[in-house]
Amino acid sequence: MSLLFTPLSIRNLTFRNRIVMSPMCQYTAGDGYAADWHVVHYGTRAAGGTGLIIVEATAVWPEGRITPGDLGIWSDNHIDGLRRVAEFVMSQGAVPGIQLAHAGRKASCAIPWEGGKQLDLKHGGWETVAPSAIPFSPGERAPVEADGVCIERIIEGFREAAVRALKAGFRVAEIHSAHGYLLQEFLSPISNKRTDRYGGSFDNRIRLLIEVTEAVRSVWPEEYPIFVRISSTEWSEEGWTPEESVRLAPLLQKAGADLIDCSSGGNIHNAKIPFGPNYQVPFAEMVRKSGILTGAVGMITGAGQAEEILADGKADLILMGRELLRNPYFPLQAAAGLGAGINWPLQYLRAKG
Repeated sequence: MSLLFTPLSIRNLTFRNRIVMSPMCQYTAGDGYAADWHVVHYGTRAAGGTGLIIVEATAVWPEGRITPGDLGIWSDNHIDGLRRVAEFVMSQGAVPGIQLAHAGRKASCAIPWEGGKQLDLKHGGWETVAPSAIPFSPGERAPVEADGVCIERIIEGFREAAVRALKAGFRVAEIHSAHGYLLQEFLSPISNKRTDRYGGSFDNRIRLLIEVTEAVRSVWPEEYPIFVRISSTEWSEEGWTPEESVRLAPLLQKAGADLIDCSSGGNIHNAKIPFGPNYQVPFAEMVRKSGILTGAVGMITGAGQAEEILADGKADLILMGRELLRNPYFPLQAAAGLGAGINWPLQYLRAKG
C-alpha cells in the first residue's frame, strides 16, 4: 500500500493523503485582499487531489508584507475573501491551511516580475522592522530595531491573525519562521545582534518564536494542528545550524506546535545553497528523530521519490511547490502510478484511465 496515499491524522484532523501544497506567494492581492485568482489557484490543487493546501504567506501586519501584492490578515475585513478560498478547498476534500507571516527586514519590496527590489519610501515603500538594524543585503535601507512595544505588537499580531484565520475556516495554522523573514531573523546570530532577552544566547534568540507559537496555540482549537516552517540551516558556519533546529523542535512542540516544516536558507543574500533533489530532506529526518512530526520540502517532484522519503522514515508529510504549479493534478496521476486509490472530481471522471 502506498504511504503517500495513506491518510494521516494530527490531533483530530485527518489528511486524505500525505501530499501538501507548499505555501507560495502569488503577489496578486490588493491591500491584502484575496482575489478570484486565489480561489482558482488553490481550488484547482484541491480538486486535483492534494491532501492539505497551505495558503501563501499572509501578513499579520501591513508592514509585514514582502510586497504590496501579498495577502493580508491584519484586519477583520480580510476574513470574507479568505473564507471563499478555505470553503472551496474544503468542498474538494482537502484541508485548508494558512501560513501566518511577517517579512521583517525583507518587507517593502516590489513584486518579482517588477524587479523584486526594495521599494523606496517615496515610491510605495515602508519602514521595515527587524531584531537589529542590519539590512538584508548591501545597499538596502536598514530596518528599524524592534523595541519592547514592537515585540509585544508582533506577538499580538500573530495571535489576532490566528483568530481571523479560524473565522475564515482554516484548519491548519503554519507559523512562518524561515527564509529570512522576521521570526527567523530573531533566531539567527547573523541578523540578531541584540543584547536584551531576545538576543545573544540560543534561549534568547528563540524566545520570540516560542512566544508567538504559544500565542497562536492559545486561540487555536485543541483539535486543530499548528505547523512551524523553519530554515533548518542558513548554509553558513556563522548562522543558524541544523543542530540548533533539532534542539528547537521539542521546545516548539511544548509550546503547542505539532509539525516542523523543514526548509532552509533565505537569511543570507549570497549563501551558496546546494540545490538538488531531496537537498533538504536530511533536515526533516534529523528533526523527526527529536520526536516531532516533520514535513520534507524542496525539489521533490516525483511520486516514487516522495514515496521513498516516507518509506525511509525521513518525514511524515511531503510538501510540493513548483511541481504543483506545473501540474495541479499531480496527485491524481501519482496515485495511478503507485496503484493507489483516489477520488477524482465527478466532473473529470471521463478523463480517468
